[in-house]
Amino acid sequence: MTGVVFDTVEVHAEGEPGRVVLNADALVRGSTMAERLAYCRAHLDDLRRTLLHEPRGYPGLCGVLVLSPVTPGADFGIVVLEQGGFTPMSGSNTMCAVTAVLETGMLPLREPITEVAIDTAVGVVRAVARVSGGKVISVSVVNVPAFVVELDVPLDVPGVGVVPTDIVFGGQFFAQVAAADCAIELRPENGRQLARLGAAIKLAAREQVVVAHPDNPEIDRVDLVMLHSGPRRPGKQDRNTVVITNGPLRADDASTWTGALDRSPCGTGTSARMAALHSRGELAIGEEFRHHSIIGSEFKGVLTGTTLVGGRPAVLPTVTGRAWITGRAQWTVDETDLFPTGYTVGDIWSSQTA
Repeated sequence: MTGVVFDTVEVHAEGEPGRVVLNADALVRGSTMAERLAYCRAHLDDLRRTLLHEPRGYPGLCGVLVLSPVTPGADFGIVVLEQGGFTPMSGSNTMCAVTAVLETGMLPLREPITEVAIDTAVGVVRAVARVSGGKVISVSVVNVPAFVVELDVPLDVPGVGVVPTDIVFGGQFFAQVAAADCAIELRPENGRQLARLGAAIKLAAREQVVVAHPDNPEIDRVDLVMLHSGPRRPGKQDRNTVVITNGPLRADDASTWTGALDRSPCGTGTSARMAALHSRGELAIGEEFRHHSIIGSEFKGVLTGTTLVGGRPAVLPTVTGRAWITGRAQWTVDETDLFPTGYTVGDIWSSQTA
């Protein structure tokens, strides 16, 4: 990456920071978005590390590569960069990308509504931006179908024991667990313990659960863990935090059970949570679902219908949130830079950061 200058728009969606890269198109190969995701994983991990690790990044940062579309009718494509690797889809990062692309003029901004179609490795995602005064006021992500793989899987979690876990797809595969089942509260001051718990759940899910997307079998692992507020009850606020691990996980080394908490309510996680709630009879089609994050920010979700994915029952989720541009930047690596792909230090990073 030496000598390349990356133009970025810095954005956050309900508190979750996203670095939207506008000029990485020439670096990515593939005739489909699935091939592009695979290419990024195989060949561009140095780019991911450069942009997300110190001294240019920090543990809570995600990123988005804005790419030219390959599917007819799509306006642009995205590949998402997270601390644990490249992923096919992210709701908050989609909100960041849509806000960046529209407010910088890459695509025409039309009031009061601008609709865009986004190419991803899990299909075309449609987004509806509400616009006023030349600014994006909110973004509704019409996500790909979400579906339950299995509810209440008895997952044997290191250091915790057997915990009922929902395995759900909402754009990525999630393991979703009620925080109360692990005797912990969803509070910011519990962040370190929540991250450690989420990493342990992810480790257990990857060892004990087999997943594969019917339309894209290469999406075949549980990437994220959601700890949530449990069954819905009148007057009870639905809350969650999603744990994004930042290094290889080893069952015999608890020092690797680290990660960062999603500061937003998580768009793909909200989609997956709604799918699980609908499967349990706790969320009806058309019913509004208000989902709060670990810092109190909110996404509004709704299921607009049902469908099938590979013969499996699925739901059609839409998630709405807000994003704000916080700055513009150019990032580069000098040929004499000691840390061309960044670095991590064990005070705030995993000792084996990915």
